[in-house]
Amino acid sequence: MTSSLNLVRFQGRKASALPNRIPKDDSLQPNSVSVAPIAMPLTALIVDNEQLAREELRFLLDSLDNVDVLAEGANGIEAVELIEEHQPDVVFLDVQMPGLDGFAVLKHLIEHRGMQRLPQIVFATAYDQYAVRAFDVNAVDYLLKPFDRNRVRQAVERTRTRLTDSTQDVAALAANLDETAVNGKGAGIDTLLQMLLRQQAAPPAPSKITSKLIVQVQSRLLLVDQTEICFAAIEDGTIRVVTPTLEGQSKCRTLEDLLELLDPQLFWRAHRGFVVNINHIREVVPWFKSSYQLRMDDRKQTEIPVSRAQTKRLRELFNL
Repeated sequence: MTSSLNLVRFQGRKASALPNRIPKDDSLQPNSVSVAPIAMPLTALIVDNEQLAREELRFLLDSLDNVDVLAEGANGIEAVELIEEHQPDVVFLDVQMPGLDGFAVLKHLIEHRGMQRLPQIVFATAYDQYAVRAFDVNAVDYLLKPFDRNRVRQAVERTRTRLTDSTQDVAALAANLDETAVNGKGAGIDTLLQMLLRQQAAPPAPSKITSKLIVQVQSRLLLVDQTEICFAAIEDGTIRVVTPTLEGQSKCRTLEDLLELLDPQLFWRAHRGFVVNINHIREVVPWFKSSYQLRMDDRKQTEIPVSRAQTKRLRELFNL
């Protein structure tokens, strides 16, 4: 009797009390997790006369997805031979090398291979005041030594973008070299080369280097002779200038800007964050893993690290 009564009660309920449809069970739906796209494979060459720089760059490239370093070279002649042999997508090319430098390698490639067979080029340089602005305008990218992981990743992504978007007719690009060099819209390595050749033929620009540098010490602006500067360091966007007798700040925004005002015969960028006056190095201190630190002759006898990429330069300076 009870079961019959319950059945009657159920049948007597309004239809609106019943669900219109079975609710979806998300657990039964296909997995909607998005899958990251696979990075476009790249083949690469590294050409640098410094073994430590090659090792550092290879380590960083190997940590990225789908970048295959085919070979390494130590000079411009090897660069040309390796490019002919491997036909890479991109070449990480040092600017200053014995024999053929980076620009001479480019010129050779253009003259003997033609623009249609050029690989993409990423310049590498330890001297940030050396044609950096030219690289910024027209090269695929440039990397400043010591290499930074994020900058290497950006250079690889820019190379992939260039290869993906390289649908412009090469003959048209060659015909428009003059226009692209002027407007800064050219994307080809040939444009960079043409621009640099024109810069070399042009009268030299007036030097920004003066014998003195303005250093702010509290509220005072002092004129400091460059020869008195021990070193400069950047931290949190502020450049600190140190001499044997005082410490102040430079109005320059970056060490690159500061280096344009300093005598390149005296000042050397030993590390990403430091510029040193080689005449104020009191001691070269051997450090772990064949690295070095520089003890300066300021009042605190500050110790400044030498980056791996600059170790060879240090040995050349002091015949270590």
